Amino acid sequence: MEQPGKWHRAALLSDIENDDVVGVTVGEQGEHEVAIYKLGGKCYATADRCTHQTARLSDGLVIDDFIECPLHQGRFHIPTGSARSAPVSTPIRTYPTKVEDGVVYVLVEDLRFE
Repeated sequence: MEQPGKWHRAALLSDIENDDVVGVTVGEQGEHEVAIYKLGGKCYATADRCTHQTARLSDGLVIDDFIECPLHQGRFHIPTGSARSAPVSTPIRTYPTKVEDGVVYVLVEDLRFE
């Protein structure tokens, strides 16, 4: 079954270090701030804003499969988006990813209301 949304070119795989994160903006109007991670050679994507006080997670520190917010050091589990340590308690959104010809794509839902 086809997933709703559209695949957007997000980054070159070679631009993301292993066990690191980069911030990108995707969408027809640049409406989605996304953090792209490469963990053990696999790519993941989450919202780039912390749910606690909106700091950019792409400015944070990747520790194993967690991203630590640079503002108050709350941690999120990258593959699931779950909030794992105070002060964060609300999960972050995750997005499906795929890699084709060295390019990372992120699937985002269309936010327009029909």
